[in-house]
Amino acid sequence: MIDTNLGVVETRFAEIIWKNEPIHSRELAKICAKELNWKRPTAYNVLRKLCEKGIFQNNDGIVSSRISRQDFYVIQGEQFLEESFDGSLPAFIAAFTARKKLSDAEVSEIMDLIHKGRG
Repeated sequence: MIDTNLGVVETRFAEIIWKNEPIHSRELAKICAKELNWKRPTAYNVLRKLCEKGIFQNNDGIVSSRISRQDFYVIQGEQFLEESFDGSLPAFIAAFTARKKLSDAEVSEIMDLIHKGRG
């Protein structure tokens, strides 16, 4: 089972991997030193944790994803919907539109998605 519960920093790290994969772990550590101001052991520790969560894999120093960036965010969205709205998309939309009115273009786009999702 894939664990998509990541903190902000772990998510930034994951984004670096998705942007550069496949990437050698040494090169990943160099990018993290530059972009996140991390030392090599920190990058390796976080990589190990994300591999244990099932999101990435490290085979002979080559890091790649086990799930795509898009699939990761789909899973997170599904988990959020389930945890926050008992899995009810209508309840989510009702809560969202209670504070923000949708434009005609947004309503049209949502309707198109609903019609596509029916099949």
